[in-house]
Amino acid sequence: MECELELLERQCGERSEQPPLLFVHGSGHAAWCWDEHFLDFFAERGFSSYAVSLRGHGNSGGLERLRWVSVAQYVSDVARVAARLPRAPIVVGHSLGGLVVQKYLENHEAPAAVLLAPSPVVGMLRPGVRLFLQNPWLFMRAHLTLEPSTLFSTPELARKFLFSPDLSEEQVQRYAGRLGRESFRAYLETMYNLPTPERIRGTPMLVLGGSLDYLIPPSEIRSTADACHAESKIVPGLGHDLMLDAGWERAADVLQEWLVRTLAPSSAGSQ
Repeated sequence: MECELELLERQCGERSEQPPLLFVHGSGHAAWCWDEHFLDFFAERGFSSYAVSLRGHGNSGGLERLRWVSVAQYVSDVARVAARLPRAPIVVGHSLGGLVVQKYLENHEAPAAVLLAPSPVVGMLRPGVRLFLQNPWLFMRAHLTLEPSTLFSTPELARKFLFSPDLSEEQVQRYAGRLGRESFRAYLETMYNLPTPERIRGTPMLVLGGSLDYLIPPSEIRSTADACHAESKIVPGLGHDLMLDAGWERAADVLQEWLVRTLAPSSAGSQ
């Protein structure tokens, strides 16, 4: 069943030859997480920018059925939005959204793709075991209640899992208050519904991570990039939510530099 999807956008101020950017959020987030900084940042630099709230998130429909939504349904949401844009977009996915983007690329063309702290190409089983051993009672509660959002249910947990020590307490409180529920099925699928790197290697790709990411450490960033024949970059001092953390500009600068360099051969108006 199709749901009404929230789509936030920023148009660049002048005509640009660059493809648009389509941002896909991660677990428990929504389009708002890109609206804080990235939409304006990239629109001001010549990229019309869009952020979708996947079904059951933000102001999109489907919350009542969220628990058993599949990754394939999230991919369908991205495909529906991409098809409505003036041109095929560069897809940018964060965390669980990184898995969604990888699965999207198996069957859809894109000028380029960027994965921010993505669910690893080999799946979350190995990182999941590590996280479970470090936080057994918390992960048991998440599984018993079928609510992955348990992992970020307080500002203290949000800081531990998502942010660096440099983000102000006020910002952590505000962002934690905006985090929502997530599909338990999609959460489980990060362990077994793996992307096929051979099917997406033709798409220019950057895999971006933070040096202080508690969930997806730099070693997993590099492994995913190697499997996809992609470039990788670790931004010092950033946690899992690179687009919201203190120093988000460093991640945005790396992404923009890569986009301009990657698109330059085919973009007459490259910056």
